[in-house]
Amino acid sequence: MTDNSRLSPGDTPPAFTLPDADGNEVSLADYRGRKVVVYFYPAASTPGCTKQACDFRDNLAELNGAGIDVIGISPDKPAKLAKFRDTEELTFPLLSDPDKSTLEAWGAFGEKKMYGKTVQGVIRSTFLVDEEGKIEVAQYNVRATGHVAKLRRDLSV
Repeated sequence: MTDNSRLSPGDTPPAFTLPDADGNEVSLADYRGRKVVVYFYPAASTPGCTKQACDFRDNLAELNGAGIDVIGISPDKPAKLAKFRDTEELTFPLLSDPDKSTLEAWGAFGEKKMYGKTVQGVIRSTFLVDEEGKIEVAQYNVRATGHVAKLRRDLSV
């Protein structure tokens, strides 16, 4: 995957409709008229992804208060997402993209460095989509720890 396939501020993000942890379909279009953070993470219930999801959970009231919703997307199946949500008491939608088509469309799947090796995998990425459905913030290769605090600073939330 090249940087050409990555999204930038001002781009219209690829539409998606994916099942949530309960199998209900959720679409990006459902959030039109509100800002929404769409973040992609490698795997539910792993240490980094749990830290990141709990950071979003712990900051959700402030984000929601600023008119920003949050959606997490991973290749995990809905049943694994439901267990993750329930175990960590997550209060925002977790969506399942097992064929990775949405991850690829958003530039959040491809070559990445892991332990010094180049591998194919989920690129931890975060986007802010504005009320008009345009990318306002596009961040690739974010860190699991401290990312939400940095995002809040960047957004003045």
